[in-house]
Amino acid sequence: MKPRPPRRAGPAGTTRRTWSLRTRLVVSAVALVAVVCAVIATVTTIALSTSLYDQLDARLAEVAGRAAGPPRDPQRPVIITEDSLRFVSSGGQPLGTIGAFLDNNGSVVDSAISVQQKSAKGTAPPVGREPLTAAQIDALTSVSWDGRPHTADIPGQGEYRVKSASGANGMYLVGIPTREARDTLSTLIVAEICVTAAGLVAAALAGTAIVRIALRPLRRVAATATRVSELPLHSGEVALHERVPAAEADPHTEVGQVGAALNRMLGHVGSALVARQESETRVRQFVADASHELRTPLASIRGYAELTRRGREETGPDTRHALGRIESEAHRMSGLVEDLLLLARLDAGRPLSRTELDLSPLVVDAVSDARAAGPDHAWVLELPDRPALLQGEPARLHQVLVNLFANARTHTPPGTRVTARVERRGQRLVLAVEDDGPGIPAELRPHVFERFARGDASRSRNAGSTGLGLAIVQAVVEAHGGRVTVDSAPGRTVFAVHLPAAPAGGSAAKGSPSGCSAAKAGPSGGPAAKACPSEKSPPEKSPPEKGSSEKGPSEKSASAHSRSTG
Repeated sequence: MKPRPPRRAGPAGTTRRTWSLRTRLVVSAVALVAVVCAVIATVTTIALSTSLYDQLDARLAEVAGRAAGPPRDPQRPVIITEDSLRFVSSGGQPLGTIGAFLDNNGSVVDSAISVQQKSAKGTAPPVGREPLTAAQIDALTSVSWDGRPHTADIPGQGEYRVKSASGANGMYLVGIPTREARDTLSTLIVAEICVTAAGLVAAALAGTAIVRIALRPLRRVAATATRVSELPLHSGEVALHERVPAAEADPHTEVGQVGAALNRMLGHVGSALVARQESETRVRQFVADASHELRTPLASIRGYAELTRRGREETGPDTRHALGRIESEAHRMSGLVEDLLLLARLDAGRPLSRTELDLSPLVVDAVSDARAAGPDHAWVLELPDRPALLQGEPARLHQVLVNLFANARTHTPPGTRVTARVERRGQRLVLAVEDDGPGIPAELRPHVFERFARGDASRSRNAGSTGLGLAIVQAVVEAHGGRVTVDSAPGRTVFAVHLPAAPAGGSAAKGSPSGCSAAKAGPSGGPAAKACPSEKSPPEKSPPEKGSSEKGPSEKSASAHSRSTG
């Protein structure tokens, strides 16, 4: 399927579709042909019109000369007879010729128009004369009597060329119709329009074919660029073998110059990706080796500090405080090392130990632990009636839940309501952790899943943070073939984890509970209302949460509401 052309923003927020290069070339060529045809047609029409009206004025001058006769002798009086207007119906004048005889005061004495009379069958119809009406006489006498041709509209007859003439026979107004000239011009204009339309259609078809053939190499270059753009270049080892064919990389043509430049760019990008991958591999290996080597010394430091603190020898308060700090920092460093080692293993693409499991009991256990660790928050469960089955590693998914709940607990004020929601959307399971805390600043939202990301002061916490909690969430979810999103605004922050669901009717459905209703624990950490059958009573002390002591600027995801609590 061809990609749709992009839209550009127009005035007042509207959008307009941009044209492709092929369309613009064809339209430009057709528009140029149309302009040329219009100019030719206009010039031809004007030239023919001028020629026809010149011929018409010449005939009008002949008719006027025959009507007025030779130049007038002032000593000779003009005699009005019945034959004064005989020229109107005599031969040599077009049918519809008009004549008017004027006296010395310019008044019309007599007028006539030649008409076709009826005749006997088989004989040529004679031409007769009919007098003009008063309206026709008024229109005829409205022209200037300067001896030059003028155009007048005679009622009931149409357009005429009229001229005044004076001679031995008296003063006349003579007019001949322009019907034949106008009919000729109309026929020419219709022919020009038809020929122009046919030419434009032919130009459009031929232009489309020519441009399509001419742009075929450019389309192949674009196809190469498209295939490169679809490669996952952001991470991992990338084999960038795509190149523009040599036929489209000829530097002697314009398209070939583009193809050759693209090939050179792809070569540079491929070299840069190889160097990046090598650097990432070295850094990842260093982190994994360092984390592995630091586990034993840190465990020794913690053990010796605890042994010294619990020994029989009396120690002063300063020494006990120092030993406590050593244990605390060693514990924190151990957690950081474990998180770094986990991320290094996930980055290396180590496969997970997948089993079919129900997500709902994991959420219940994690909420119970979070409620024990944060009794000053309101914890709410919204779970489906049926098992939420998926293929995954329980320990890693539990770590995702622990990190998300710890993130919500440590970056929101006491009394915040935190809701854990599980629902199925088609072939996906969606786990949403929502809170009504202060939200995440917009400028920090794109960076919340980055490693060692920190929130601003408005989402500060009392405990220290490694900045790896949400990075571990994203890495584990992606290792399960899912994705995690965040949507935050003041009063509502949602983290949504989308995971592939197992096919309905799996083996886990037989031994799993049919689901559980919403459970809620108040800020006091009291007993939960309508707890799930698989929910455990909260322990007195929550276990340590790996990599979850940090909550970046945005930590809650978008998902739908399956069941609400009271």
